[in-house]
Amino acid sequence: MKARLGRLLAADGRCLDVAIDHGIFNTKGFLGGIENMGAAVDTIVAAAPDAVQLAPGQAALLQDRPGREKPALVYRIDVANVYGPNPPPELFCELVADPVERAVAADAACVVIFMLLVPGHPDLHRQCVRNLNAVRPACERYGMPLMVEPIAMRPDGNGGFAVDGDVDTIRHLVRQAVELGADVLKVDPTDDLGEYGAVLEAASGRPLLVRGGGKASEEEIFRRTVQVMRAGADGIVYGRNIIQHERPEAITRAFMAIVHDGADEHAAMSILAQG
Repeated sequence: MKARLGRLLAADGRCLDVAIDHGIFNTKGFLGGIENMGAAVDTIVAAAPDAVQLAPGQAALLQDRPGREKPALVYRIDVANVYGPNPPPELFCELVADPVERAVAADAACVVIFMLLVPGHPDLHRQCVRNLNAVRPACERYGMPLMVEPIAMRPDGNGGFAVDGDVDTIRHLVRQAVELGADVLKVDPTDDLGEYGAVLEAASGRPLLVRGGGKASEEEIFRRTVQVMRAGADGIVYGRNIIQHERPEAITRAFMAIVHDGADEHAAMSILAQG
């Protein structure tokens, strides 16, 4: 497992993982910027992030590339229907078949799985716990790091769900993920980033990468990234804030500077402006 974690995390123990697994969720609006997956993966790989997160059916776009110099593969092993403006009344989170074995065959550095908490849907949370418990033994058997994505959600007032940034809700969910065997955590920012230390404490020393969530302005996402990295996060997992940007390669380099070089938001804006 340490060998694979060494591929996921850079020598400084930090990681920028670019999520391009959105198509698996069958949600309108998630395919912006990645309609052509081959081109999208080419663009991101050229920017040289530490990792790229892909669903099983698209993993070969990364792994079949010739040569040794490529980002590590983070392999999505479940699919949920919680996203979008009008999710159905019955929510689910289903594992793909033979998830860890397929990730090993794909030479993934890590698998990623949800831990969802949605008010009024206790069975969804139960499914996520069941899924995690089902894959943990295989992860141990094959030395495959397990990244758990604890996401607390709340009604958004328009028929869908939004991320719940309450610090207590997030840290309790993170702690549950740790107790169930997470090796790496992919966690939302809190509403008050000054409270993020409590979330990091709940991670109990596991590498914690911060989720990007919905699309934000350049200034906002750079400022937020600087704050969470200075708070002690080990990196970020960003999708739409990279793949839906008009210059995804340039903004990836800017985020890499924040994560690995300690750049502030002003330096990141300068890197972005340079193209």
